[in-house]
Amino acid sequence: MRLGSVNYETKGKIAILTLDEPGKLNALSTGIREGILDGLKKVDEDDNVRVAIITGNGDKAFCAGADISGFNFDPGKVRKFMIEALAVLAAPENCRKPVVSAVNGIAFGGGFELAIASDFIIASDRARFAVPEIKLGLLPGFAIVRLHDMIGRAKAKEMSILGDPISAEEAYRLGLVLRVVPHGDLLTAALEFAERIASKPKLAVQMAKSFYNRGLGGDEMRHAIDGFPLLFMHRDAQEGIAAFLEKREPKFES
Repeated sequence: MRLGSVNYETKGKIAILTLDEPGKLNALSTGIREGILDGLKKVDEDDNVRVAIITGNGDKAFCAGADISGFNFDPGKVRKFMIEALAVLAAPENCRKPVVSAVNGIAFGGGFELAIASDFIIASDRARFAVPEIKLGLLPGFAIVRLHDMIGRAKAKEMSILGDPISAEEAYRLGLVLRVVPHGDLLTAALEFAERIASKPKLAVQMAKSFYNRGLGGDEMRHAIDGFPLLFMHRDAQEGIAAFLEKREPKFES
């Protein structure tokens, strides 16, 4: 089944959502965003599905983050984009059922945030993780309110301020990734893990997720929604995005 730009299939009690725009490194296009929201809604509504797996099509990318081609700097449109994007990134958290991200390649920006919003990450040994928005004169909207609780403030600041990628092994050491597996074994490993979860009592599993996710109500996202349009309006952000699209080094003013 095709939902937007996401392929949706079930294997027993497991739903697999495959982000399917490999030519664009599965960036968070309108079709990908719609597919994630519709797919996880379908997971929640289907009593036969116990666990969801999110992965990316192709060998290069799980999800390369936001699709910034044609980006509009109008403050109202930026705010609308932030509301829509954060709803997608928070969708794995808000799904009642466990969500496993099987990260098959780069998970940068919004792709990294989608992965950390999942309950578990199983990574290919080729996977890399980063929040590189600083290189565009921006900051990550979702990770800025989640990442420090996962890996500590200093490391979260380092990742956000430098924007450098980390390997799957370092992500495992930091506790972001549950396990790292050979690239060719990724989906098999994710399915085996998901099936173990699916074999447990359904209500107890859902309550465990709910209890451990207590406090993640989303109110803190208002800081990003209200503050980030101002950041997008700054000349540094406009220069950073233009430089990225033109494949050159940015010349920041500040």
